[in-house]
Amino acid sequence: MDTPIYMDNAATSWPKPEGTLRAMETFVRSIGANAGRSGHRLSVEAGRIIFSARDAAAALFHAGSPLRIILTRNATEGLNIAITGLLKPGDHVITSGMEHNSVMRPLRAMEKKGVALTVIPCTPTGELDPDDVEKAVTSATRAIYLTHASNVTGTLMPITEIGRIAREREVLFCVDAAQTAGAVPIDLEAMGIDLLAFSGHKSLLGPQGTGGLYIAEGLEKVIEPIMRGGTGSRSESEAHPDFMPDKYESGTANAMGAAGLAAGIHFIEETGLDTIRRKEIALTALLLKGLESIPGLTLYGCRNPEQQTAVLSFNIDGLSPADVALYLDEAHSIMTRPGLHCAPAAHRTLGTFPGGTVRLGMGWFTTAEEVRTVIAAIAQLTEKKKEIFHV
Repeated sequence: MDTPIYMDNAATSWPKPEGTLRAMETFVRSIGANAGRSGHRLSVEAGRIIFSARDAAAALFHAGSPLRIILTRNATEGLNIAITGLLKPGDHVITSGMEHNSVMRPLRAMEKKGVALTVIPCTPTGELDPDDVEKAVTSATRAIYLTHASNVTGTLMPITEIGRIAREREVLFCVDAAQTAGAVPIDLEAMGIDLLAFSGHKSLLGPQGTGGLYIAEGLEKVIEPIMRGGTGSRSESEAHPDFMPDKYESGTANAMGAAGLAAGIHFIEETGLDTIRRKEIALTALLLKGLESIPGLTLYGCRNPEQQTAVLSFNIDGLSPADVALYLDEAHSIMTRPGLHCAPAAHRTLGTFPGGTVRLGMGWFTTAEEVRTVIAAIAQLTEKKKEIFHV
């Protein structure tokens, strides 16, 4: 079998840096203890490793204190805390028509409990006008929930502008950074972000089962945890801790995952986030140029490398996304993701619901040679689709 060309980094990044793998192996082989549950040296070391992940994330996002970062299983868990833990009946919230189900599903659940929800339409290319968001703010608006970048098209949202609006209107601002953390610079204070949910296993180059949520100072007083239990702190009390980060981190921590996440973030720091961003912009420009020249192929999104992440979606006339993805895998060992990408709202905006698209997600380890191979394979399929699929 040919060496796979992995173009599914928007789902999870692969391969991982060697440092990520070594850090996780070292934990399992040499430490392995439960952090915060014992006083011996291995437990203390496990706790130190978990703090190192918190510290690395806080530095990357300019969060100030590492204790403002809670570690979660994924961005979805962080978003659920930020949504279901905060909102009450009578609140009004705003989101966009490009959101992932990790935002839309908990918001729809809260809508059934009496939270008013406004979904701001985006353009057919997935872009959002900040003025439309500002016009939707009312005296009852509690928060704005917004993706930083679409997981379907890569389109970057005007986070800084909307953060300014949120501050001026005294509305909380929660950002879903699953697609941007580790790929695009994020400055919490400069962007006016109060809550930031991030995935550890995508562009942060950590393992699956890791992620986090930044909670601005004071918000822990009003955001309820979605789980309660043992934390290793205040064990004499049957009341759950009310302080950060323990309030939101019940049960045995994923210390092995934290070791890998910290190593992934350190790789980003050593490589340079600006360097990573420049490379991904160049790869996106190369892929866009190649796909735009293929007859019978439709590209979605803003199609501007400077205004998106390294994610592209396309369709080929007369073929389903599933057929295209299967052909690319079986004939060329190119790994893509077809369908709705857990973002039906985004696909309705793009006009690709219910069939979806084929998504190409590049990352730091993607090469220009791989991109050219992908372009050639898609061009070949488009040219010979009648012969291949008898359409």
